[in-house]
Amino acid sequence: MKALAATGDPTLVRFAEVPEPTAAADAAVIRVEAFSVNRGEILAMTGAYGTPTAPGTVMGQDVVGRVVAAAADGSGPAIGTRVVGHAEGGGWAERVAIPTAALAELPDTLTATTAAALPLAGLTALRLLRHVEVPAGKKALITGASGGVGHYLVELATAADISVTAVAASPERGARLAELGAAVVHDVADADGPFDVIFESVGGDVFAAALARIAPGGTVLWFGQASLQPIRLSFFEYLTVTPFTLRHFPHWVANTTDAEDLRMLVELTATGRLHPELGRVADWAETASVLTDLNNRRIRGNAILTIAA
Repeated sequence: MKALAATGDPTLVRFAEVPEPTAAADAAVIRVEAFSVNRGEILAMTGAYGTPTAPGTVMGQDVVGRVVAAAADGSGPAIGTRVVGHAEGGGWAERVAIPTAALAELPDTLTATTAAALPLAGLTALRLLRHVEVPAGKKALITGASGGVGHYLVELATAADISVTAVAASPERGARLAELGAAVVHDVADADGPFDVIFESVGGDVFAAALARIAPGGTVLWFGQASLQPIRLSFFEYLTVTPFTLRHFPHWVANTTDAEDLRMLVELTATGRLHPELGRVADWAETASVLTDLNNRRIRGNAILTIAA
């Protein structure tokens, strides 16, 4: 079958013929109709996390399509069912095997391109909010808010009556966040704190500037490092500050399955309570150029690639 394989060079991906997916007993095979690409996948391919992804590897986590082979153990959806899935890789291909514990059925009212934007970014935002108790009326600061996770996080938090300040690099990127109910600033230095909770995903100097605005007893959830710059902490700077909590947040650690949370995201979207931001929709033949634009921050929100039947 055809897939997009990592090249190990600046082109990032190219089409290749690869074997059909092998499904475990608890996995279904999906014929892919659309997938989302994430900046984290680019960082993995380029070696930002350490060793670059091996050439020939097929990336891809966010997938929408139809079941063409149901799970052998009888779990999950039947053949022909439209689903959204959070794959463990291999999603940038014509077909992919995904555990049924990471699949959710889709209603006919939800398009493939919209649903493809849900898995990684949506799961991250949903679980971030569950990770801390932020009562209605409390204040939250979200850095890097104009990305895929940020849009979901802003909308979910404001819906919970949390007072959100979102940091966006430009007025254009911040306009959508303001529509979702956030107070938008273009630099952390302009954020009117202190904040009961800070969702931080940029790192470097932004982390330090955000942390300086934490309320006494507040919580910082650290879930990314988009700047690729490590954070800096000095104990002595906070020696006289009322203790705060700094929590490392990996999105894959949860008390719920991906399937459970995907079903919630699907319901929220289908009922108009969550609005994925589709910054770019293109045929999968354009994946390499879309990855370049995403990496260079020329795409706001989610980037979606489609595969013709």
